[in-house]
Amino acid sequence: MSKIRIFLFLIVIVGIGAFAYAKVNNSQKGIEDISNEGGPTKLEHPLSIEYMRSGEYPGSEITIEQTLGAGSNYNRYIASYKSEGLKIYALLTIPNSTTPEDGWPAIIFNHGYIPPAQYRTTERYVAYTDGFSRNGYVVFRSDYRGHGNSEGQASGGYGSNSYTVDILNALASVKKLKEVNPDKIGMWGHSMGGYITLRFMVVSKDIKAGVIWGGVVASYPDLLNNWRRRNPTISPLPGNTSRSWRVNLVKEYGEPEQNPEFWNSISANSYLSDISGPVQLHHGGADHSVPPAFSEKLHQQLKDAGKESELYTYSGDDHDISANFVTAMNRSIEFFDKYLKD
Repeated sequence: MSKIRIFLFLIVIVGIGAFAYAKVNNSQKGIEDISNEGGPTKLEHPLSIEYMRSGEYPGSEITIEQTLGAGSNYNRYIASYKSEGLKIYALLTIPNSTTPEDGWPAIIFNHGYIPPAQYRTTERYVAYTDGFSRNGYVVFRSDYRGHGNSEGQASGGYGSNSYTVDILNALASVKKLKEVNPDKIGMWGHSMGGYITLRFMVVSKDIKAGVIWGGVVASYPDLLNNWRRRNPTISPLPGNTSRSWRVNLVKEYGEPEQNPEFWNSISANSYLSDISGPVQLHHGGADHSVPPAFSEKLHQQLKDAGKESELYTYSGDDHDISANFVTAMNRSIEFFDKYLKD
């Protein structure tokens, strides 16, 4: 073989190798993209609103696992449904009077952070669910994955979309109940559950009204820079430090000022023009777990986006709005009645 042929042969071999390497390298990068200013950013990160909008959340038929003692005018059950193949438990209440022809209005109830290993379906938020249940609503409170007897790993609320996915599947499951009017569903959330509620309402159009108490409703840049929790149990990643999700995201995507595109893409606050319905916000003025400023800022952002928003602050009250519970509950019920019943 001549030297020219050998030289050409080597060029071909090197070219094939370079092509193969590039193809493998690109496949490993997946959806990674290099922005002009912010460095590497993954478009459609699992936390991004667009990524969540593109998903499928079929839910399942709801299974009654256990009949509990009845409430004043409603029946109570431990139920289960499917989310990404996982069996998720939930508290279900249904009014015990004659079902309206078009079904009862329903409230998807999103609880705040409770250590997953300590969580029990029948404990916590008893007075809260009772307030809605005895006023003519089907109530469905998902445990979330990894909580109590629910399958799966509890991954935390802010560094993973898992809990929001569980609620998206919970909604699809509730809509299958014959007792429920699928066009009259609202959502209530407390603390971390408020974060889930806000995200849900910009991902899906199915929630007609949302009520949030003491909600973690700030943008990710605000969560990163303006949330110094005095109560470290409010929502850490189980088995990890409370700052792991912050450290991991900053390490991979840079600070918000370096990579605003990414941080905006995962913040529900960037999509308020798409919110599915009016929002009512409640916050204790002495809340040491979640700053009242989060609700105040969201209220103004919703107004600026031309959306309906109500804000109630309770001077001197705590994260659970304990001192003004009856007032806040009555306002919440009236709000849901206005948009789900009238």
